[in-house]
Amino acid sequence: MKRKSRLLRPKRTPGMTPGTLVIDPSWPKPVIQVIAYGPDQYLERRINDVRELDELIGKYQVLWVNVDGLGDEAVLRYLGQLFKLHPLALEDVVSLRQRSKVDDYESTLYTAMRMLYLQDGKLFSEQVSFFLGSNFVLTFQENEGDCLDSVRERIRKKGGMVCNMNADYLLYSLIDAIVDAYFPLLESYDARLDDMEEVILQHPDSSSVALLFEVKRDLMTLRRTLWPVREMASALVNSSSPLITQATRVYLRDCQDHAVRLLDLAETCRELDSSLMDFYLSTISNRMNEIMKVLTIISTIFIPLTFIAGVYGMNFKHMPELETRSGYFIVLGLMAFLGIGMFALFIHRGWLSRSHSRRMR
Repeated sequence: MKRKSRLLRPKRTPGMTPGTLVIDPSWPKPVIQVIAYGPDQYLERRINDVRELDELIGKYQVLWVNVDGLGDEAVLRYLGQLFKLHPLALEDVVSLRQRSKVDDYESTLYTAMRMLYLQDGKLFSEQVSFFLGSNFVLTFQENEGDCLDSVRERIRKKGGMVCNMNADYLLYSLIDAIVDAYFPLLESYDARLDDMEEVILQHPDSSSVALLFEVKRDLMTLRRTLWPVREMASALVNSSSPLITQATRVYLRDCQDHAVRLLDLAETCRELDSSLMDFYLSTISNRMNEIMKVLTIISTIFIPLTFIAGVYGMNFKHMPELETRSGYFIVLGLMAFLGIGMFALFIHRGWLSRSHSRRMR
C-alpha cells in the first residue's frame, strides 16, 4: 500500500443545502479504475473519461468502479447520476469525518469505513465509501493506494468464490480486506509495547513516557474506529435490503466476529499500555526511594560525627579534653568507630543490600 499524508478536511458552512458537495481544491483529481467480471468474463482497465463507463453498465455480472481522489465535483456528480446515487450519500462521500455506517437508499446501499495505516511511525486514517447496487460496487477513496490488492488478485486469477457470486459478495470481500488489515496494525502496537516493556525494565527515562502516551493515543483512535465497524457489520447482517443475499450474510457474520476480536485486542493493548505507564511510575518511584535511602543513611552516619566535631570545635577556654595529649586521636578514633559501627549495623539489617530492595518491591 502506498502511504500518503492525511488530507485537510474542508469546512462546511452551517445551513448549507443538503447534498452540497464541499470540495477542497488541494485534493487529488479522481483516478478511475474498473474491474468487470463474471464466471466467463473479465475486464480491467483505467478510465480516462468518466463517460466511458456508460458502455459498461449492465454488460457484466459485477462491475467494480474504484475512484481514487475526490478533487473533481463534475466527475462525482456524473457518477452520482450514472449510478443513481442519493445526493445525501454523495455528500457523505466528501464529508471525510464519517464513522463506519450503513445507509439504505433502496436502489443502493451506502457504506462508509475508515482505512488505517502507519506512515513514519504515525497512525493515519482514510475514509473509504462503498455503494452497492444490483450488479455494481462503487468505491471512493481519498488517495491512491489501499489494502484491497488481495481482492483484485482473486478476481484476476478467478480464485475463491468472488467470480461466481454477485456484487454483494464483492462488497463483503472489500470490507473483510479492510478489517483484516487492522490485525497486523494491532500486532505492530503489541510488539512496540513489548519492546517498551524491556526498555522500562532496563533503562527507564522520560522518553518512555512520551512513547507510551503516543501509543495510547493511537490505540484510542483504533478503538474509536473499531466500535462503529462492529455496528456496521451488524447492520449489514441484519439489513432487510434485497441487495444482500442470505448466502453473503453468513460471511458478513464472520466479518462481524473479526471486528469483535479486534476490539478485544485493542482493549488488551490499551490496558497493557496503562499497566506499563503504572509500572514506569513505580520504577521511577522505587529508584527515587533507593537514592533517598542512601542519602539518608549517609546523613545518619554523619550526624553523630558532626555533633562530636561541633562540640570540640566550640573553642571554649576551659575544656578539660583540650589539654589531653592524645585527645585529638581519641576523638578521631571515636568518630571512626561510630561511623564504621553504624555502617556495619545498616549492612547487618540488610538496608544496603539489593536483595532487600527486591524483597521490599
